[in-house]
Amino acid sequence: MGDPLRCETWAVRDSEVAASSVSVLARALRARVRGGVRFDAQARGLHAMDASNYRHVPTGVVTPRDVEDLAAAVAVCHEQRAPMTVRGGGTSIAGQATGRGVVLDTARHLTRIESLDPDARIAVVEPGVVLDDLRAAAAPYGLTFGPDPSTHSRCTLGGMIGNDSCGAHSVAWGRTSANVAWLDVLTVDGVRMRVGPESAVEPEAGSDIGAERIRAELLALADDNLALVRTGFPPLARRVSGYALDRLLPEHGRDLAGALVGTEGTCAVVLRAGVRLVEAPRARALAVLGFADDVAAAEAAPAVLPYGPLTVESLSAELAALAWSARSVRLPDGGAWLFVETGGDTRDEAYARAVAVARGLGLPASAYRIEADAAGQRALWRIREEASGTVTRLAGDVEAWPGWEDTAVPPERLAAYLRELHKLMRRFGLRGLPYGHFGEGCVHIRFDFDLISEPGVARFRGFSSELADLVVAHGGSLSGEHGDGQARAEFLPRMYGDELVGLFGRFKSVWDPDDLLNPGVLVRPRPVDADLRFAGMPRTPVPVAFGYPHDGGDFAAAVRRCVGVGKCRESASTASGGVMCPSFRATGEEKDSTRGRARLLHEMLVGDVVTDGWRAEEVRDALDLCLSCKGCRSDCPVGVDMATYKAEFLHHHYAGRVRPRAHYTLGALPWWARAVASVPSAARLVNGLAARPALARAGLGLAGLDPSRGLPAFAPEPFTRGWVRRRPVSVRRSALAEPRPRVVLWPDTFTNHFAPEVAWAAVRVLEDAGLTVVVPPRPVCCGLTWVSTGQLDTARRVMRRTLRTLEPALTAGLPIVGLEPSCTAALRSDVPELLGREAAELPGLVRTFAETLAECAPGWTPPRLDRPVTGQLHCHQHAVLGDAADRALREQAALSGTLTGGCCGLAGNFGYEPGHAGISTRIAAERLLPALESAPYAEVLADGFSCRTQIRELTDRRPRHLAEVLAAGLAEGLDGRA
Repeated sequence: MGDPLRCETWAVRDSEVAASSVSVLARALRARVRGGVRFDAQARGLHAMDASNYRHVPTGVVTPRDVEDLAAAVAVCHEQRAPMTVRGGGTSIAGQATGRGVVLDTARHLTRIESLDPDARIAVVEPGVVLDDLRAAAAPYGLTFGPDPSTHSRCTLGGMIGNDSCGAHSVAWGRTSANVAWLDVLTVDGVRMRVGPESAVEPEAGSDIGAERIRAELLALADDNLALVRTGFPPLARRVSGYALDRLLPEHGRDLAGALVGTEGTCAVVLRAGVRLVEAPRARALAVLGFADDVAAAEAAPAVLPYGPLTVESLSAELAALAWSARSVRLPDGGAWLFVETGGDTRDEAYARAVAVARGLGLPASAYRIEADAAGQRALWRIREEASGTVTRLAGDVEAWPGWEDTAVPPERLAAYLRELHKLMRRFGLRGLPYGHFGEGCVHIRFDFDLISEPGVARFRGFSSELADLVVAHGGSLSGEHGDGQARAEFLPRMYGDELVGLFGRFKSVWDPDDLLNPGVLVRPRPVDADLRFAGMPRTPVPVAFGYPHDGGDFAAAVRRCVGVGKCRESASTASGGVMCPSFRATGEEKDSTRGRARLLHEMLVGDVVTDGWRAEEVRDALDLCLSCKGCRSDCPVGVDMATYKAEFLHHHYAGRVRPRAHYTLGALPWWARAVASVPSAARLVNGLAARPALARAGLGLAGLDPSRGLPAFAPEPFTRGWVRRRPVSVRRSALAEPRPRVVLWPDTFTNHFAPEVAWAAVRVLEDAGLTVVVPPRPVCCGLTWVSTGQLDTARRVMRRTLRTLEPALTAGLPIVGLEPSCTAALRSDVPELLGREAAELPGLVRTFAETLAECAPGWTPPRLDRPVTGQLHCHQHAVLGDAADRALREQAALSGTLTGGCCGLAGNFGYEPGHAGISTRIAAERLLPALESAPYAEVLADGFSCRTQIRELTDRRPRHLAEVLAAGLAEGLDGRA
């Protein structure tokens, strides 16, 4: 056996090794691998972390094109004695998906479902297949893959096999290890073999000797230690810790595949897998059962199991209170709940089983809710699935971290375990919110460890040690779902004893004698308190422009929000709704995900890989395709706001430097629009020139914009000029003193100069509702265009002038009605986050058009229009403002149908910047264009100017603002009010 430390040192301390060593490795990989081979700072920074507390900067990153390419990369690394970490979705919580050698990223290309046999109920998959893609392929046959972790929309089958993943339905269908029929694996020294229970090894041609040697040594390992292996593993459904050597026993079928599942990428590389599918219930119901607290829920959980549930999950009231998705969901009385899912052939059968559980536990009617509707169940499950991210921010925006995320004990011991866990937490002064798979005794919890200061890290280590002892004392497993990794492997001797852990080392050596696969994980593990991701981060806040009120003004704390759960990595096929992250869905590149960008900002703050600070081109390039849609602000379980981080970065990156021309053109759009409006007939002249394709292309190119885009036409007369001419009522103190209900109509740049018809329509509707409309007496601007291009000093000056203009309205407490969602969202979020106390009163007065009607004219009813609608919900409205009032208003007006989520792809300045046109169109083609095509006769609604512009450019449809549709109904005399 080779020296394992030799290989690790080569990677860990490559700065002390001749640069030629890394150069030779890179050249060899590029010569023999057809996929991507990157050794640059950006690629290394993107893969330096997974969803754990640990950071290991890799030497390089390879994205193999296919299985043969993966095998070629493994061969090169073996020849060069370079350590390897095979990575899937990068959502591992214990540190298994990050390593200091070469990261082999299977999620990018190894995504084929090679076959699916519904009769045999076997699917053959490559390791990078996303779980939800497999489930979607199996669904037409009434089948599914049983294990379903909360990351099902982005986790890969290879990662699930590596960690022996479980999920909510393991009560019914077991862990991944129970659902793998066979594995096609490759050892680092080139032995390819197919392994499975009670089956002869099927090596590839020329590999017979190596395969037979491996099989013989493994069986001898078990046979020579039968007593130890038979007695050393606790009979626990959620026992995921260590290596499953008991699968090698004769009574377990000599299952080499079962023994490899859960080895966390430390033994062999999975090339393909044959996985078992199970029959999905035709109908499901969900019983949400309320209890006083998590301990009471734990006491009740074992009593649910005799009813044969599909799931028995727990959620606390404190955790639900943190979840964005819980705000519109009704939960029964209680301080904690069990989510118990039941199945049946019919809806009534599933419902009856759920009722039987609730009544069998003797719960009062107020303490349970039975949901048989599929949409209602999805809304409830969304709260539970988001917990893996939501729980990272406790009340008061306190950071909480994994490390002891998924301990498991026998279900009948769970309540006692939780009581002692709470005592241990109090003794160490720690907070955390338990939840998880209570039906199997598995507890998910993140603690508010201080992983930055030396005393905090020491307390983390001390607590970890005592918690390991507590778990073992209750007959439990250190890991009940996510594997040990670096987070728990150090404590495996306490669970298994030194002798059995010694067998783990021998098992790995049979497969990987040179210790090249994930060294430092499970066998000869690195310490639990080493390599923490926060080492090197600034200890004091860096100077920034935004206030970051939810992060104590600390930009580093804002960046730390990203814990790596990867919801932003949902593909177009697996996306569960919402907006985040349109650029990743268009490209599939990690750098274009919210997580990838946050990782590079983290590396920028650390400074040892991305070394140029705010000037770093690696970060700038990753942010280039960020649409500033703000989808992550609401859709990310931990509220990462990449649009704000991008604006902050651009502000510093270009400080004192010449910017791209597009920043000057688009950032100063309000000034350009005002200049055009100030010259008589200028709008007609500009529009005439823009109507000539050659001149338009030349003008766009000169302005630094994409010449393939069309230019929106300036209005002949801005709304504000027409208002002064026709209705000179402005925001003056004398006007504000009148007793009638008044609202301030916000004349944003887009509405004012390009679509004044929207403002006039809004005036018509608001006045019909009994409101008096006033307009600011001087030009106002929210500063959004300067924010989105990172010109924050100018943005603040513009915002301050606007506040001075609005001062009478703010003093009077008048509602400020926004018609353009992006500008309305900027007034509610960007302005106060840039100006702080100066704008403290503003957010509470800002209303959307629909919110104004609902709150200021509650007795008014709109015209009954009786028609279907389709179109685009603006991403900023989704992320910042919410659309509940809009949906209610459409329902009142008998406008049926829904608006598509996602992003239109134009996103203000994004679609006009050079090189973005193709991505912009691809994003529109994901959801918006199909929605329009599927409803050819529906009214097209789009409140956002960018959305309307994109629809007009890409289709022959003519979208309108909701105010226009309602005003037209009033004009047509449709007074049969809904």
